[in-house]
Amino acid sequence: MIRCVVAEDEELLRRSLIELLGQVWPEATVVAQAEDGGAAAEAIAAEKPDVAFLDIRMPGMTGLEVAAASIELSPATQVVFVTAYDQYAIDAFEKGAVDYLLKPVNRERLEATVTRLKGRVGGEADAAALARLSQLLAGLPGGRAPLTWITASSGTETRLVMVEDVAYFRADNKYTVAMTAEGEMLLRKPLRELIAELDPNLFKQVHRSTIVNMRAVASVSRDETGKGTIKLKTRPERLSVSQPYMTLFRAM
Repeated sequence: MIRCVVAEDEELLRRSLIELLGQVWPEATVVAQAEDGGAAAEAIAAEKPDVAFLDIRMPGMTGLEVAAASIELSPATQVVFVTAYDQYAIDAFEKGAVDYLLKPVNRERLEATVTRLKGRVGGEADAAALARLSQLLAGLPGGRAPLTWITASSGTETRLVMVEDVAYFRADNKYTVAMTAEGEMLLRKPLRELIAELDPNLFKQVHRSTIVNMRAVASVSRDETGKGTIKLKTRPERLSVSQPYMTLFRAM
């Protein structure tokens, strides 16, 4: 049995890929599905799948960041990127020597990918190829501009807050709490929706319920289990970092 993780934030596309995969590769079993990058990284860490199908652009961690984390979390997991990039970007995937599927995924392309995967399952993923792809994709155009300010409630007041002034965001049931140097404020928007609107170069998900402003991070420490703790520049509390997200701080 080949164990797979499928990460795609659009439910219909995710279900379609899983159904097609079952037809093309009957030996493959989807052991976990994910709607965002953080959940994908956690699934890879927990399941140690043979193959991970990762959407390039997901809320939270991108597919590239999840793939980078998987090199440490599950070295034998082979990665296939699922992307909506147009033909302009395909050359980057080819030069990066990394498997990819264009949305919407068609049977012929998936069959070719599965054929290549069958020859690689059981070996270690190609970290060098992933690094090359990351460099090649770095200059490609992105989507809409990220949020620069938000409206949030503090007591009976509604305040306008610059996003760069938020040290971190924390999930609070259906809403989100924004923590600044002055205190906390409530956004009437769930964390999962907010992730997709923030600048991914500035804000990183470090836990299922936490997004941190990287400019607000003073230091990061790691314990013997691989989990981390963030010390902030403007807040006294420490933030927990789940193991799958620690690769974000490798250069610190």
